[in-house]
Amino acid sequence: MRDKLIGKGLKEADVKSTSMGAGGEDVTLSANARISFPYSIECKNQERVSIWKAYAQCEYNSDGNEPLLIVKRNHHKALAIVDAEHFINRCFYVRL
Repeated sequence: MRDKLIGKGLKEADVKSTSMGAGGEDVTLSANARISFPYSIECKNQERVSIWKAYAQCEYNSDGNEPLLIVKRNHHKALAIVDAEHFINRCFYVRL
């Protein structure tokens, strides 16, 4: 996830991956990076994941930012899970 964000224009110094097992967000963003990407990221790379439990963990660690859960399993694309209300509001905000 870190590399994908850097590939979209965020600077390496502004995006840090957290080691597995560490508390808090899985990808830490600087204050500057949060201006263009205001999300708190939780990543799960597992064959089976409880979406609701993982999203609750993401919310818990979000510190006021919008929770964004990324789930991935072998031989499948990564999926992004975000609150539906936020998603709809953000889609219309970007287009207008």
